[in-house]
Amino acid sequence: MSGGEHWIWGYVASLGLAVITLVTRAFFMVPERELPMPEWLKRGLRYAPLAALAAVVAPEIVMSNGQLIHTLVDARLPALVCATAYFWWKRGILGTIVVGMAVYLPLHIGLGW
Repeated sequence: MSGGEHWIWGYVASLGLAVITLVTRAFFMVPERELPMPEWLKRGLRYAPLAALAAVVAPEIVMSNGQLIHTLVDARLPALVCATAYFWWKRGILGTIVVGMAVYLPLHIGLGW
């Protein structure tokens, strides 16, 4: 196979991945009626988005460059405390993000934490 023919395999692979993604994501929309699920599974699936968000955010809060943070002079820690306090007070996700960023940005950009 010459070097010029390799690009076609890239297109074939991309098309295959697109089809697989479409089929797996649309799988639950195909049936005409709702699929029966046990109640315990429905309850558990309600927490899936929150668990995914926590899995992404938690390492960013406690780690820097692959290492655990070892100082309290880190803008993420006061932002975490303020955002958590706001969430417990108001129970709003958008406000939690705004408060956390409002504390984080001045400390990180302004003070260089």
